[in-house]
Amino acid sequence: MDSRTNAVDLPAGFYGESLAIRLCRLALQGSQQLWPGLAVRAAARLFSTPLPPKWLHRGDWPAGWRSEPWPFERAGLTVYTPVEAAESAPVALLVHGWGGHARQLLPLAQALAQHGWRPVLLELPAHGRSAGSTSNLPQFARAIEYVASRLQAQGRAVRMLAGHSLGASAAAHAASRGLPLERLVLLAPPASPRAYTRYFAQVFGLREGTRAALQARIEQREGVLMQQFEPRAVGPRIAAATLVVHDRGDRINGFADGEAFTRSIAGARLLATEGLGHRKLLKDPGVLEELVQFAGP
Repeated sequence: MDSRTNAVDLPAGFYGESLAIRLCRLALQGSQQLWPGLAVRAAARLFSTPLPPKWLHRGDWPAGWRSEPWPFERAGLTVYTPVEAAESAPVALLVHGWGGHARQLLPLAQALAQHGWRPVLLELPAHGRSAGSTSNLPQFARAIEYVASRLQAQGRAVRMLAGHSLGASAAAHAASRGLPLERLVLLAPPASPRAYTRYFAQVFGLREGTRAALQARIEQREGVLMQQFEPRAVGPRIAAATLVVHDRGDRINGFADGEAFTRSIAGARLLATEGLGHRKLLKDPGVLEELVQFAGP
């Protein structure tokens, strides 16, 4: 998330101002005064819980697709693949963002399938039909590496990886760790997980001490620092040809975030859009055409 984005505007763009959010805010503010340790644990749980609830995204899939649940860590993944696809077709792994679901990438998957690709859509832990109630960015990255490795073991090496929002951050991190790819697509990526903890703290009225303890708790549990997901950390280690797509009016992850990734990755190209916001770019015909051309034959 762009640290320069106006935090006052962001609740409407992500968490909203529902009664449940207001109650959570009051509870966290109260526990900070009476039981700081409990406040940190509760904040970490809320921070790791995708919103809106995943059951809202369990609708039927269109005909011609199969879903397969894969156990993963203490949760699970759901993998969606087209029923009809040539065995020799190149594989594109598509990953949604925080609080999202695999069907958001369906327009891109269908466009790629029409041009000879085998799209594989990944639904991450605690999202959509996948098992689990909590997740986080490091787990997203591990899930991508696991799925790519398992596909390769099946003789289906991933040639292109595309991720949206937090899924884009996870994809960039996986690519920086040596995941063999030809193409990488980052759709509206956030540049700073640490900045997101500051936004979270502002939304729920957390003191800086509570926010810092929340970040430390997650980093200690996952064994990775949040700064290791930032563009300057991952960008220089990405070898795949990279396309960054970001809307100038994105209110979730500011346009400067996409620019930061573009600067950090050698040879990366930035596709700037207007009026599509954070999610509409996933189904915009012009963007889809650009992505298909970038993917190539």
